Amino acid sequence: MPVKKLTKKQMIAELNRDLAKEFSALIQYVQHASVITGPEYDSIAKELVVHSNEEHLHALALSQQVDFLGGIPSVEVGDIHISPDSKKMLEQDLDGELDAIKRYRARITQAEMLQEYGLRRALEDILIVEEEHARDLQNTLRK
Repeated sequence: MPVKKLTKKQMIAELNRDLAKEFSALIQYVQHASVITGPEYDSIAKELVVHSNEEHLHALALSQQVDFLGGIPSVEVGDIHISPDSKKMLEQDLDGELDAIKRYRARITQAEMLQEYGLRRALEDILIVEEEHARDLQNTLRK
């Protein structure tokens, strides 16, 4: 994904899109944690609850950054993916995490270009957790 230089206004719009995806991830994780079945998924079901709580924290952090930059945090929610198949749920969650990793890597570079170092740091913290989520899901899907 090539990284383009943004204005502060464009960065706010991108962060609000990221915020909508965090809201959808939170909802999707709650739903998946509630309906996932099978003994092989017992431990990941508990982890999905943790992931949902961490996505909530990401949404709060993004909202604060949007406000700090002079924007209004979005209340939009992105697409939510559900499935009756437990493995498919985890694949949907992994797809979301891999997308988030790509987006946050680009956003970190953009924040650096804007010399918004506090924003960069907040995004780096989110990225670390998103990478952990992806590892958790990948490890479960390999079993």
